[in-house]
Amino acid sequence: MKVVPKKHLGQHFLKDVQICKRIADAILINEPEQNVLEIGPGTGALTQFLIPKKFSLVAYEVDIESIEYLSLHYPDLKLKQKDILSENWESVFEDQFTIVGNFPYNISSQIVFKVFENRSIITQLLGMFQKEVAERICAQPGTKKYGILSVLIQAFYKTSYLFTVNEEVFDPPPKVKSGVIRFERNEIEHLNCDEILFVKVVKSTFNQRRKMVRNSIKGLCKDHNISHELMTKRPEQLSVNDFIQLTNLLESKI
Repeated sequence: MKVVPKKHLGQHFLKDVQICKRIADAILINEPEQNVLEIGPGTGALTQFLIPKKFSLVAYEVDIESIEYLSLHYPDLKLKQKDILSENWESVFEDQFTIVGNFPYNISSQIVFKVFENRSIITQLLGMFQKEVAERICAQPGTKKYGILSVLIQAFYKTSYLFTVNEEVFDPPPKVKSGVIRFERNEIEHLNCDEILFVKVVKSTFNQRRKMVRNSIKGLCKDHNISHELMTKRPEQLSVNDFIQLTNLLESKI
C-alpha cells in the first residue's frame, strides 16, 4: 500500500527528478563512502539519487507517514525519526560529514546557525532554501542582502549560489522561488579574535543595520570610546576581516 505523506512543517515536496539529480550530483566528493546527512527526505525524491553514490548515508525525518514510505521503498536506508535541531550533531557520525537536503523553509535558518555551531565537523552543505535565504547566505559586502548569516558562514565556508528553482516543481507549490547553494569548509580553524564576541558584534550591528557601527555597538562598548574608521561605517560595508578587526578593537577596550 502506497503511503502519501502529509504536507507539514513548511515542507514542500520536490517532484522534478532532474532537479533532485542535479542537487545530488553537485555534492563535492572528498573521500570514498563519504558521511552524508540528509535532512527532511520526505518521500525520497533526493534520497534515490544519494543511495547509488555509496555514501555512508543517514536521513532524519519527523513525519511518521514519510518514515513509513521511506522504510517501505528504501529498506536499507539508515533512517531516524527525530528533529534534527534537537539532535547532538556530534553523535550522528564518528567523523566529519556533509549535509544535504531540500530544507523545510521554517527551520532553514536554524539549520544554518546549527552548521555554524558545528563547523568543526561539517565539511560541506548542499541544499535548497527559500531563494531569499539562499541569497542572504551567499551575499557579498555592499549589498542589501548581506547580513548575519552571510558573515558567520563566510567566515568559515566558501559559499556558492548554484541555481534557482521555480515554484511549480513542488507539491504543494510554495509562494516563493527556491535557491540551491553549496558551502565548503575553508582552512580557517579559528578566527584571529574572540569568536564569542565576534558573533555578538555581528548580530548587534546587523540588528541595527541602518545605524553606523559606533551607535549599534554602544551596548558592547559600555563607556569606552573607540576612534577608528570602521566605527563610521554601516555593517553591510564590512567584510569578514573587518568584523574580526572590529572585534579586536572592542576587546581591547572592555
